[in-house]
Amino acid sequence: MLDLQDMSALERRLSQRAPSMRLTRHASMADYTTLRLGGPADLMAEPADEAQLRVALESAADMGVPVTLMGRGSNLLVLDGGIRGLVIRLCGVMNSVEVDGCILRTGAGALLSSAALAAAEKGLAGLAFAGGIPGTVGGGIYMNAGAYGGELGQATERVEGLTMAGEPFAYTAEEMAFSHRRTRLMEENAVVTRVTFRLAEGDREAILAEMADLKRRRAEKQPLQQPSAGSTFKRPANGYASALIDQCGLKGLRVGGAQVSEKHAGFLVNLGGTAADFLQLMAQVQRAVYDRTGIWLEPEVRIVGEDAPALGV
Repeated sequence: MLDLQDMSALERRLSQRAPSMRLTRHASMADYTTLRLGGPADLMAEPADEAQLRVALESAADMGVPVTLMGRGSNLLVLDGGIRGLVIRLCGVMNSVEVDGCILRTGAGALLSSAALAAAEKGLAGLAFAGGIPGTVGGGIYMNAGAYGGELGQATERVEGLTMAGEPFAYTAEEMAFSHRRTRLMEENAVVTRVTFRLAEGDREAILAEMADLKRRRAEKQPLQQPSAGSTFKRPANGYASALIDQCGLKGLRVGGAQVSEKHAGFLVNLGGTAADFLQLMAQVQRAVYDRTGIWLEPEVRIVGEDAPALGV
């Protein structure tokens, strides 16, 4: 079990090897997730570049400290007890976006909205659907994020990153084994550093108009003004999670401060509750849908951390 000495030793080591890397003890994860839930992380590191990321991964591996990776926290439910070990946050750094012909290269920390807009401005089609996804490229690639019939895997050519031991890798799109909201990285728990997309030539104005239309549709249908983690459940083989939840009359269902959105049944929103409220609401929705339809909804939101309050760290 980790204790104060373990984390203090890791903090000292990181400070020595990468003095400019931002380190935060007992970082409240509610401040770093779009759901605004979660207890404290023992230690959060925000590497400024790939070299600092490698230092963080290698140091944690050498010292036997578990690592949790995150981007903008837009698909993350952190439990109330927080996260033991090291959280590495890649958001706002490694955020380069470069266009070369039909090739778009981005850093893992670039926002998907920024990558999609850069492609559109150059008249490149293939990422318009991603313009409203509230996350980073790295986090999106990790889970093959998508919207409105598009998925990142469809436009990806190459993914580069580091293993949890800090060793570099490079995968082709085929090697990534993209499927619905899943990639091989979820099994390997590896971290993305750079992504290469291959896009198609298109009409700039038409692509920008498509993105504007999707933005309008999102604003009309989704509870964008309330804390959420986006779509809470994966799309089942038959139908859509939101439609099934709606058919079961669950819009507005509430547990504590967690609620099934009255605007879009696929979104569970935080009205000032706890992660425990959110988990209980998820369970009630899953059971109600299963009892009525025989379909078990699988979480799309990534759940990390501990239920019980942390002790001694």
